[in-house]
Parts: sequence; structure tokens; C-alpha cells
Amino acid sequence: MRLVDRHLRPGWAAFAVLVAALGLPGALPAQAQALVPPDFFNSPVDPAAPTAVEARELVFDAAADTITARGDVVVRANGYTLTGENLVYRRREGDMRVSGGVTITDPSGNVSRSPSLVLTGGLKQAFLDSLAITAYNGALITADSADYDEALRTILVDARYSPCGECVDDQGRRIGWSVSASRIVQNRVDGSVTLEQPVLSLLGVPVAWLPYLWLPDLDNETIERLPRPRLSYAENTGVMLEAPFTVHSTRMTDIILSPTLMSRQGFLMGAEWVQRFDAGSFSIKASGLYQFDSSAFKLPEARRDWRGAVQAQGEFVPVEDWKAGFAYSVFTDNAYFDDYRLDKRRSAVNEVYATHLTADTYVDARIQQFNVLGNQTIELRDQQGIALPNVRVERSFTLPPGAGRIDVEARLLGIHRRLDAAGTVNGVPYDHGYAGNRLHGMAQASWQNQWIAGGVVATPFVGLRLDGAYYDGGSGLASAPAAGTLLGATPIAALDLRYPLAAYGPGVTHLIEPIGQIVYRGAASMAPGITNEDAQSVVFDDTNIFSYNRFTGIDRQETGLRLNLGGRYLATLADGSYFELVGGQSFQLAGDNAFAAPNRQRAGVASGLDRDASHLALGAYGSLAGGLDFGGKLQLDSRDLGIARAALGVGYGRDGWAGALNYRYAAATPATGNVRELHEAGAEVRVPVDEYWSVTANAYWDLAANDFLQAGGGFAYDDGYLRFSAGATRTGPTHRRPDDTRFTATFRLLPPSGGKPAAVLEEP
Repeated sequence: MRLVDRHLRPGWAAFAVLVAALGLPGALPAQAQALVPPDFFNSPVDPAAPTAVEARELVFDAAADTITARGDVVVRANGYTLTGENLVYRRREGDMRVSGGVTITDPSGNVSRSPSLVLTGGLKQAFLDSLAITAYNGALITADSADYDEALRTILVDARYSPCGECVDDQGRRIGWSVSASRIVQNRVDGSVTLEQPVLSLLGVPVAWLPYLWLPDLDNETIERLPRPRLSYAENTGVMLEAPFTVHSTRMTDIILSPTLMSRQGFLMGAEWVQRFDAGSFSIKASGLYQFDSSAFKLPEARRDWRGAVQAQGEFVPVEDWKAGFAYSVFTDNAYFDDYRLDKRRSAVNEVYATHLTADTYVDARIQQFNVLGNQTIELRDQQGIALPNVRVERSFTLPPGAGRIDVEARLLGIHRRLDAAGTVNGVPYDHGYAGNRLHGMAQASWQNQWIAGGVVATPFVGLRLDGAYYDGGSGLASAPAAGTLLGATPIAALDLRYPLAAYGPGVTHLIEPIGQIVYRGAASMAPGITNEDAQSVVFDDTNIFSYNRFTGIDRQETGLRLNLGGRYLATLADGSYFELVGGQSFQLAGDNAFAAPNRQRAGVASGLDRDASHLALGAYGSLAGGLDFGGKLQLDSRDLGIARAALGVGYGRDGWAGALNYRYAAATPATGNVRELHEAGAEVRVPVDEYWSVTANAYWDLAANDFLQAGGGFAYDDGYLRFSAGATRTGPTHRRPDDTRFTATFRLLPPSGGKPAAVLEEP
């Protein structure tokens, strides 16, 4: 029997409320990806739309005010399908019951299965018994009972979630991971999930239990942040087993303890407090230990009984488009984080900052104290400058069509340093920073436009840079600059000319682009910052051939008249393969060459730019559709075409197989203290030994010293939902961490990968 009737409003109203209770648009945030799919039963429902009801028997009882459907009941509306053996709707009590293999399929293909379903309380609350939901991406949720209430919460009792469905592959092998709990509550307003007595199972084996756990959601980022054990080995610590766990977790607060046992150094305890707010969060983490064998470490400051650290950080959004934050760490010695392999990402810089970012404006203001981490003595702290302040402002103005663009930028960098930072490298003296106080401000405004004539793309550039610097002369070094003040103005003019030529052939497109630049910087001083704090590194390669100023910071700048010549070639194939070649050379035509100026930071020395005709810089990159990628850089001495620098990398990955070859070379540069050439080669390989298992190996060789640099190997497991690996490495005598042996073991949980619906009910 099939009946289509627009007057079946009461029966459809019950079904519409059921669908609404399971997640109308806006009820479930998109980030709740793991427990319930982001589009789970959220397609719009039109209560006035026709309702199609199918059943072997359909009875209207006017006296009892009930509607009863029996036998192969099917209700369809708006792309939703409800099936069961029996359906009873009591309009007077506001109660609908469906029983006998109940399924609900939404338009996206998500399927809910349950032996029975009851709607009560004026149709405000829905209950499903022995719930089973198969999401479109293959995830499976099961529970003895479920409650979808008016508080927009999903409550699952004796529930299990698995991103891999039944977590059994087509050969009957256990895969992936699952979480079971006595009670799971999901808040569909903010996507948060509360688990009572959760148990984590890997490959079907329970491995971890907690009394209580709150998570902001179950997306990939949240799962990645979950505390997980770590097993490793190093000679100075011995076997290290870390087992972090959450002792308190709510929507706003997490308290995590991280006990670590080591066979050589004893017990290390870590504790972290994470506090969240509507507009941000902060965390405080402390760790420390009493060392059993302090003689295992080389740094004198590390040879103490007690070692530890306190780390704090936070970030807030006070108003729209602004972020404010801080990071601060104190520690007993600089090597503590490296020796015990602790997270040090926010410990290298103590800072307070505020950042503003919009489509055309960027403002960043910071006060910073820099920490040198690693096997460095404690005295280095006083040699590190404190930035008071470090401010950057950038703004772009787009002019009317055809008029170009104006860019404005400004920097203010103040440095306070207690002690001079100086030393020698193979007899070459270096001044890394001077004691005292200095302040350097820079402001630059520029205009550029792009014109096309006869196929030539011309981009004129005109700008003006203003500098003001002060140094109090607090250094005790004879090589330091004297106290003084500097004011300067630098007019800038440049012209960029390009002539792109395109050719098309069967399955391939060629682009040839000759490039020429003429750049003039009329600077009165090559040292506008007096001291050099942020422009000590100069690398000339294919990425900055066509740059108007190659110094990395504002304390130094190019001067005179320069000509940059080169070009670019790009070939793209229809299958996605490509090959790109970039090359060029820079010439100092007039004025002083800033890269050749003597300085105790050796900025520009032996960079290839310190001659009137620079080195030739080349870069080549490519990718083949079969899984082969490669890239290389080359710097040739223009006088004799000798190789000054070279790097090559080739990688392959397909069907579980992967490999890489890497090569690096740098000629000796005695003027900078590098008396020995850098000459290294290495290989990495991954070989699949089963559908999910693979073995890995790597080896690097120091060709200049004729000794191994690093060697290692291990194994890995990856079924698409669960990844874990273990490996070992040993470094050679010329490594930056020489003669070190380490063993590590890690694992990672992955959410559903998406794809086609895992189960879709066929309509009769």
C-alpha cells in the first residue's frame, strides 16, 4: 500500500521533529568531525512538503486519535528515509514509536540503525535504543541507548566510536583504533565531547584507560594533541618511557601530568595547566628531576643534581583582527630541553606581542628576550640582546585601475645587551653583537606599476627610505663602532623588464621568460643601523636573483647601481608533470658594493655577491606524474666556473615505496673561518613488506672527512587510521651532535578519511 497525502501533517510533524532533533543546520558545528559527521542529518526539512508513507497496513483510529502503520514501513520526505516494521503515532500524547529494525537515512548517505525509536515529551526529546550509525565516511558509532535532548546534546550510553567502521579489513585483519566509554556526551552547540571512563583500543587491543576526558571536539587537530606515551633511548638518559595522562578536563581547563621513567637518570615529572577562554587560552608547564648520573652530560651547567624548567604561553583575541600573546620560559641550563627531548618551540624567545592583520595591513609589535638553547654556557644569556621594542608595520594602497600600487613599511628595532658577544672561528674574529643600547628606525614608501607593450612586461619602481639610528657605545671591544647618531635618506629607483614567450605542443606547454633588472639605491651609508643586529646572513641563490635588496634585515642595505640578468624556463605536461629552471647573475655597475665591505659579522663575505660580477646562481625543479620529484641549486664562480655551492635532492614515492637521495657541497671559505669544505651525501628508503607494514633506513656520509655522518633504520605501520613507528639512529664524529645513539617510538591516531557513503539504504 502506498499513500501520498499532504494532510498527513501529524505523522510528518513527528518525523520532522525527529530529524530536527538529530541535527538541523547550525545545531552541529563543522569541527565535530569524528563523533558525528559534520553533515549528519542536517539537510533542510520543509514541513509542508509531501510525505510518502508505505506500509502493508495503514490504520487511522479517530476514537483513539492514533495513526498505525504495520509491515515494511517506509516514510520518505525531503530526501530522508525512515524504515521499520511498526509505527504508532499518538497525537493526543504527542508520542511516536517506531520498532523493528529502525533505520534513518539522510540525503548525504549517513545511516542510523536501531531496534526501536521513541519520541516523547511533546516531541521534544528523542530516544534510540541499541543505536548504530554508519557515517558517509565509514565511521561507526554504536551504543546501547542514545538520547537527543532539547539542550542540543547527544548522549550515548555504553558507546563505541571507530573511524574505520568495524575495523576489520577485507582479509579479516584488525586495523585502526576505537574509543569506548560508559557514557559519551556531545554538545552540539560547540562540538565538545565528554567521555566517562574512556578506553582506547589499538588494533582491537585495549591499551589505555582514563576516568574522565573532555575534548573541545574530535577533529584531526584535537586528536593530534591528545597525550600519548613515548618510548625512546639515548646514551645520556638510557631507556626513556613517558606516559602522559589527563587528570582533570573540562570545557575550559585541562590538567595533564607527564611522568617519565629513565633507566639512567631516574624519574622526571612534568605537569601542565591549560586554561581556555572565549577569546583565547594560556598554558603553564613545569618539569624537573633529580639526576641519578649527572656525569653523563658534557655541559658543565648540566652536571647538577636538580634540573628543570617552567614554560608559560598564551594568546588572546581582544578585538577583531588583533592577536595578543606572550611566551616565557625559565630553566636551570640551556641544554635541559635537548637532553631530555622536551618541547622547546616557545622557549627560545621570551616575548610579549600584539599582531594586527587584514587584507592590506600588517602590524606586529614585540618585546623579546632571546635564549640560546643547547650545549651552550649560561654566560650566553647576558650576550643575547633584548629587543626593546621590535615593531613592524606594512600597508598597501591599491590605486585606481592603471595607476599601480603604493606600499608603505616601517621598522623599529631597539636592542639592549649586557655583554659583548664575540669569538673566533678558525682564527677569523666575529662580533655577533655589541654591549650597550641601540635603536634603529626605518620607514620606506614605494610605488610600482606594471605596463605591457609589445609583449614586454615593464614594472617601474620608485621609493624613498628614511633611517634614523642611535648607539651609546657601551661595548668594550676595540672593533665596535663609536657612540653616535645617524640620519639618512635613500632614494630607490628600479625597472624590471620581462619578455615571456609561450609555445604549445602536443601535451606540453613551454614558457621562456628572459628577465632584466636595473636597480639604483642612493644610500649615504651602507650601515644605516650603525651596529648590525638583523642582517648578518646573506645567501645568494635562485630565490633572490631578482631582488632589490638581498640583506635579510634593515641594519644593512645594498648601495649603488646594480644590474640583474637572468631568466626562467617552465615546461608543464598534460599529466601534471613539470620542469622549471631559474638562473641569473648580478653585476655592480657603479657605487660601493655593500657585500664587499669589511665587517666583523662577515655579512656578504664569500657570498658570491662580494664581487662586481657575482657568482652564477641556478635552480632546477621538477616533478613527474609517476611519483618522482627532484630539485637542485648551483652556485658557480663566474671567473673559472668552479662550483662554490651545490645541492641536489631526488625523491620518489608510490604504492608504499619511497626513497630520497640528497647531496650538499660548499667550498671552503677561509675568509669566514670555514677551512674545510662541506661535502655530504645521503639516502633514505622505505620498503613495504606488507599492506600496512614497511621498513625504513637512512645513511649519510661525510665525504670530506671520509666518515659516516648518520645512520639509522626502523619500521612503521600505517592502515590509514593508525600509524606507529620505531627506529634508531647513530651519529658520526662530525655530526653537530656527535657519537649519539637514540631509539624512538611514536604513534598517531587519524580521523576518517571521507569518501563514498559506507552504507546507503536502497529505496524500494
